[in-house]
Order: sequence, then structure tokens, then C-alpha cells
Amino acid sequence: MATHSAIEWTDTTWSPVIGCDRVSPGCDSCYAITTARIRSHNPNLKIAAAFAGTAHRTADRLDWTGNLNLLEDRLTKPLTWPKPAKIFVNSVSDIFHQGVPEEFIARIWAIMALTPRHTYQILTKRHARMRAVLTDTCRCGSGHAPGTHFRSAMAWAVSKSNPDRIPGLPDDAEQRVTQAAWPLSNVWIGVSAENQQWADTRVPALLQTPAAVRFVSCEPLIGAVDLTRWLRPVPDCGYVDPDDGTCGHPDAFTPECHRWADCPVRGRSTQWHGLDWVIAGGESGHGARPMRPQWARGLRDECEVAGVPFFFKQWGAWRRPDTSSSEAGPRRAACWSAIPWTASATSLRCGS
Repeated sequence: MATHSAIEWTDTTWSPVIGCDRVSPGCDSCYAITTARIRSHNPNLKIAAAFAGTAHRTADRLDWTGNLNLLEDRLTKPLTWPKPAKIFVNSVSDIFHQGVPEEFIARIWAIMALTPRHTYQILTKRHARMRAVLTDTCRCGSGHAPGTHFRSAMAWAVSKSNPDRIPGLPDDAEQRVTQAAWPLSNVWIGVSAENQQWADTRVPALLQTPAAVRFVSCEPLIGAVDLTRWLRPVPDCGYVDPDDGTCGHPDAFTPECHRWADCPVRGRSTQWHGLDWVIAGGESGHGARPMRPQWARGLRDECEVAGVPFFFKQWGAWRRPDTSSSEAGPRRAACWSAIPWTASATSLRCGS
């Protein structure tokens, strides 16, 4: 069975890709660089080989080398975990890194399709490639719907006709992958947004990407972030009041409404196009930058008003004097620890 992860919002991790590079200020104190460097010297030769060549020490700091290790032998691990789990995918890399071939991403997606008992959590800073891969346009000239070619790559990854078929798969793997609903109902996709600039850049791309659950991780939170516009999207049918969300359409509560699937009055559904979950937390480690309490509280309050689950992970290495006793401690466990579909946004409330 997989080992339990110390990351509070998941159960375990699965990393068929090792290695990355920095792309924005949120990467400055990346924990994964230190992890990769330490594990590359692990006495267990298999672990050391998995991390070899991915991180090194430069003149002034530890950093990624830019090399990626694609670990085929790790692809089928979730198949061996019988107990349903929340699985953070590629905790020491980015699945949409430009160095990860689309064919390998399709292999990962195929495994996720074969294990619907698990819930997969994917977090990326490569918003543009995420959107491009999962909404790929037709490349054969036949006018296929967006994503069709990527789904074909998923099926090919597990096909018995493929000489490079993923080993150790059940005989009906291709049929199961082909028949899986799209987007996969057990895959949550999120983007990192450490400040408003990156929220404005990455969140729109996320909302244009097919996903059962869309989330944002504002960790490390190094600046104020306002997500309001994406927490309660208002359809442009002309009947919905943008201030209070009430709908004046005569068929607002029947399927005849032409924007029924998007209606915020209706509540959550598989067609919800806003954010489903928000994570926030301060930075930890050497050189950590402080997070102002009002930044985290602002996100919490936005989520509470919108009815979106909010998960406060940690204060990080800094805590300002104006935090209440219930919020004290540099790495206090989250008091607000809601997760989509398993808890309401206020069910574990403490602090202010």
C-alpha cells in the first residue's frame, strides 16, 4: 500500500515523473528541489536512481537541473492499491512540464481511467500546456471534437496492439479506457496562484480545461489574491442578476432554460464552470516570505460567501502578532479543511 503523505489535503503521492524547473515566484523556495537532492543520495539505489540528475547545487542555492526522469515502472502502482485514496500526482514535478511527452501524459491519464476508486489531484503551473493537451484540436482533418486525439492516445497506451503497451494491465484495459466518461470523474485539476498576477493568468486557462473538479492552490501565498469572479460565475443569458445571483427566467428551474447547466441558483452540478475548491497556505523553509493574515482570511471569506470549500494548510514560517490564539503556531494544522464533496466549507471552522 502507498505510504501516507504529510501533505494535509491528500492521502498519498504518485510520482511517475521526477524533475522540474522554476517558472514563477512561487517556485523560489520549492520544497521539491531539496527533496530531490536528498533522495538522489539515498542508500536505496532504486530511489537514488529515480532522482538522479534532477537537482544540483549552484553557486548560491539548490536548483533544478532541468532534467526529467520518466519512471515507467511507477505507472502501474495505483493499480496495486486496493483501498480508495486521494492521490497527489507528481508532487516533485509538473505533469505538464514541457519535457514530459504528451504520450507519457496520456499513459498517466489511462492509469487514472483504470482506477476510478481513486481520486487524483493534479496541480500545475504550466496552465497553457494543460489547456492545450486536454483540449487538443483535431490534427487529422476529420473535424474531431477537442480532446479526441488525446483520448485516442490514452487508449493506444493500453492497447494490446501497442508494442510499448504499459505492462501488467488487465485484458479489458483498452475497452475500459475507451468507455470512460470525459473528463474523467476521478481527476481533479488545479493551478497554483501565489499572487494576483498568476491568478489572473492561470485561472482562466483552468476554467477552459475539461475537469470534474477545478481547484486553485494559493500556496505559497505571497500576495493578496481575489478569486471572487471565478467562485460565482454568472451566465450571460441576461436573466441573472449579477449582484445577488437570482434568475428572472420563467423556466429558471426547469431543464428548458438554455443556460440551465450554468445557473448558479441551481447549485453544484457536473456542469459547474467555476472553481470547486481553494487551498491557501504560507511559505515555509529557508528564506520563506511572510503571508499576511488578511490575505488568507480574505480568501476564506470569499469562499464562505460563495459556498466553495476552503482548505487552510499552514501559516508557514511566519506568524504575525495579530493572529488569534486559535490560529497560532507557525505550522498549525488547518482549522478550515474542507475538501470538495466531503465537507462543507464551514464544517471545521475555528479561528477568525
